[in-house]
Amino acid sequence: MNAPTTQAPTGAPVADRAPAGPPSPHDERPPRRRGHRRTPPALWVLLVPFLAMFAAFFIAPIVYAIVDSLFTQRSSGLGLGAPTTEFVFLGNYARALSDPSFLASLGRLVAFSAIEVPLMVATALTLALLLGAAAARAPRLFRVTYFMPYGVPGVIAALLWGFLYVPATSPVLQVLGAVGIDLQPLSSEAVLFAIANIALWGFAGYNMFILIAALDSIPSELYEAARIDGAGEWRIVWSIKLPLIRPSIVLITLFTIIGTLQLFVEPLVLRPLTTAISSDYTPNLAAYNQAFSQGDPHLAAAMAVIVAVLAFAFSALFLRIVNRKGNRAW
Repeated sequence: MNAPTTQAPTGAPVADRAPAGPPSPHDERPPRRRGHRRTPPALWVLLVPFLAMFAAFFIAPIVYAIVDSLFTQRSSGLGLGAPTTEFVFLGNYARALSDPSFLASLGRLVAFSAIEVPLMVATALTLALLLGAAAARAPRLFRVTYFMPYGVPGVIAALLWGFLYVPATSPVLQVLGAVGIDLQPLSSEAVLFAIANIALWGFAGYNMFILIAALDSIPSELYEAARIDGAGEWRIVWSIKLPLIRPSIVLITLFTIIGTLQLFVEPLVLRPLTTAISSDYTPNLAAYNQAFSQGDPHLAAAMAVIVAVLAFAFSALFLRIVNRKGNRAW
């Protein structure tokens, strides 16, 4: 018979244990090298078309506009010869910023943004919260109804509202006039609000859908737990819904800031209907007038670059404000 084996304190046989000692160098695995992984060829097949289109239709026009804004055309002699192109560096920017009408258009654009951005965010958020409430009736029907104006092209929407703004063709204004209410949406005092109404009507439904998607991603268990704890609907909105959809609110606000600084279609379409809108009512309209009416594409490029820089500055300022530590909570 074999001699009994002595049990170790841990319960394992001593004979089955490996002798204690320093590990063998052959047992050590060499450390993995942390190098750059090779990009799979299939990834380049997917990326190259996008990069080519992005460079051709986004980067190239920006570069062309910046380069074009640094030159100007000079007529030779009595204007009988071909004009020459001269490098003026920032001369076109100085001309644009010294033009009182262009500066006034920048002021109107800032005022329009101050009107449109809060209205757009508040309207889209209100519609999203109403349609996302538990007591909402026929939410799908109203979602489609509110989103439908976004499917109308901007030119068509401006024409439709233009007819509603003219007293001779607007049944609404005619009814209001019959009861003694005289509204002139296309007057110089109200035309900016009339344009803001068109933009609000067209894009509130689009922004509402972004917020509804964010609300639908919130787990329903959070609402049930809050109601068990005695929270009402307003408390749920303020403590659960608004904090969790904050990134989406920031997103639609950023989109609205950029969109308002691109104001062009609405004043261009409404201009024949009123004398309150001039050829340089907005910076983009002024650039359009310089390029196609005055024949100065270089000055128009400088104006367009100024608007782009303004949009970038406003967007960066907004993102810096909302991303501060003290503003990360409601």
